Amino acid sequence: MTNPAVNAPSATLPNTTVSKTPAANAAEAAAHYAAKLSFETDCADVWYAINHQQRDFVLVDVRMETLFAAGHLPEAINIPTRKLTPARLAEFPQETLFVVYCAGPHCNGSTKAALKLAQLGRPVKEMIGGVTGWIDEGLGLARG
Repeated sequence: MTNPAVNAPSATLPNTTVSKTPAANAAEAAAHYAAKLSFETDCADVWYAINHQQRDFVLVDVRMETLFAAGHLPEAINIPTRKLTPARLAEFPQETLFVVYCAGPHCNGSTKAALKLAQLGRPVKEMIGGVTGWIDEGLGLARG
C-alpha cells in the first residue's frame, strides 16, 4: 500500500517535525555542504585514493598504540593525539594534508586531533566513520 502523502503536492503535506523548520535555500545549502566537505572525507574516498595511487594526504590513526597494532587502515601511520606536536610533525612539509581517524562515530578522538592539527597550522580533514565505518564498508584492516 502506498502512502498518499508521499505523492501529494507539497502544499497539502502536514507540517511535520522534518518540515517544521524550512530547508535552506539552494545557495545556502550548497555553501554549507561545500564547507562541510572541506572539513571531512569518508572511508570510500580514502579507500579509493589509497587503491588508485591518488593519495595526496597522510593518513593518521590517532588511537593508542595498542589499538593501532590490533588493526588499522592500510597505509595509516599512528600518531596518538597527545603526540601531535611540532617536533613530531617536523618530518612533514607544512602544506601536508593530514586525514585523521579514530575508532568510529562514538569517539571524538579524531575531532580532537583535527583541532590540534589546525591549531598547529596544519591542513587537516577528519575521516568520518573511523575504523567502525571502514569495517562497515567491508574494507579490511592491517595488523601490526
